[in-house]
Amino acid sequence: MDTFPMLIDGSWVDSKSQEYINVINPATEEVFARVPRATEKETDRALKAAEKAFSSWSSLSPFDRADYLWRASDIVEERKKKLGYLMTQEQGKPLNEAVGEVEKAFEMLRYYAEEGKRAYGQIVSNTDPKDQSLVIKQPVGVVAALSAWNYPIELTGWKAAAALAAGCTIVAKPPSLTPLSPLEYWRCLFDAGIPSGVINAVTGSGSGVGRYLVKSPVSQKVAFTGSLEVGLDIQDQAKYSIKKITLELGGQCPLIVSKKCDLDNAVKGAVRRSFRNMGQICIAINRIYVQNEICEEFIERFKEQTLKLTIANGLEKPDADLGPMADAEGLQKTKRHIKDALSKGARLICGGKRPAGEQFEKGYFFEPTILAETSHEMLIMTEETFGPAVGIMAFRNLDEAIQLANATPYGLAAYAFTNDLHEMNKLSKELQVGSVAVNNVDAGIMNVAYGGWKQSGIGREHGHEGLQEYLQLKHVRIRYREPG
Repeated sequence: MDTFPMLIDGSWVDSKSQEYINVINPATEEVFARVPRATEKETDRALKAAEKAFSSWSSLSPFDRADYLWRASDIVEERKKKLGYLMTQEQGKPLNEAVGEVEKAFEMLRYYAEEGKRAYGQIVSNTDPKDQSLVIKQPVGVVAALSAWNYPIELTGWKAAAALAAGCTIVAKPPSLTPLSPLEYWRCLFDAGIPSGVINAVTGSGSGVGRYLVKSPVSQKVAFTGSLEVGLDIQDQAKYSIKKITLELGGQCPLIVSKKCDLDNAVKGAVRRSFRNMGQICIAINRIYVQNEICEEFIERFKEQTLKLTIANGLEKPDADLGPMADAEGLQKTKRHIKDALSKGARLICGGKRPAGEQFEKGYFFEPTILAETSHEMLIMTEETFGPAVGIMAFRNLDEAIQLANATPYGLAAYAFTNDLHEMNKLSKELQVGSVAVNNVDAGIMNVAYGGWKQSGIGREHGHEGLQEYLQLKHVRIRYREPG
């Protein structure tokens, strides 16, 4: 069994604790690798290394930092199949899907390599013409980067690219469930020649390593993607010192389907965003509201297209639509939400069980599940399932649909299908979320700010705003004197 080392101050090391976290293949339930469980001393050493490296890295011009990021992106691209293979082994998504995720990661490096050159300041006039105010932007310092297991490389890459382009140094904690592909991502950056201490990756539990990184006075910025519960804990742990925090948390995202939509397009979008990556996406569709007049037709077409999805071990069938879920805990939560809905009167349209066949006897496989006649008394309509199950509820008019969509503490993204311009305008304004996608299901794109309202987080990733999260402002006021 392979042991994947940590990166601390320019060296790949094991932990002196000689304790390890096992990594399980969710398609076979077999342990196939392990990573060290870092001690506090090792975590502190990584922080101190990042602190020491910050002065030289932040002093580089953004053009010099961009050269490093471009070299790193080329290496990630060269190794995308290896990285994708590792991701499928540890996370479960089909190989083609995993390789596609790696492609987004090297594109992100290239985007921020160039965006880092555009961290413009300002010159502000004063009342006295001899005075001038300059507003300059400088990197915030050492970043504690904590990413989630559902997109192990992409979510790591969001933080790495923006932070490094801004001039920050990093200590990352890869997710314990899927640490291998993020570690190999950091190896790509290491092999690009990024100086010692600038990037560090320390493996361990969130309650141990994660909390230590957040609480440390060395870290000046925390960037986290994950659950609301952990996000609240991060805010609590960070109270010991003042630091910038970015939290991208749960979604529980709604889809509204108007009778004025292109129904084929709406069904296609619902299938893709409800079940892609087995529903293990913060911006997955968790609940669907369909106008009365077309509800039954939508359900039938949705069922028909969902039943066409292929499920397989993603290494054996790289082009499968779906693999297994990532772990047993997520599978059990999905089953619990389905059982709760059925006990309260929901109608099972399809799914709700393990797929039939010898190849599915092991692994965390589960059929995509559609439930109709749901209500807000059911967990599937009020909690984030984070699995391949979705509830459908009919509505009478758009005001009712918007009220139902907003009746949640979350506000990450929402989706709507309508060809009526007035409905588009109303939905865009009144849905209480950070991103609204109309007639498409791609709520997040690289060059536009992405993040949540309400309990779905604070701060933004992607776009120029994502770079700003790693910068701080400084006002320099100059009084010029004439000679003599």
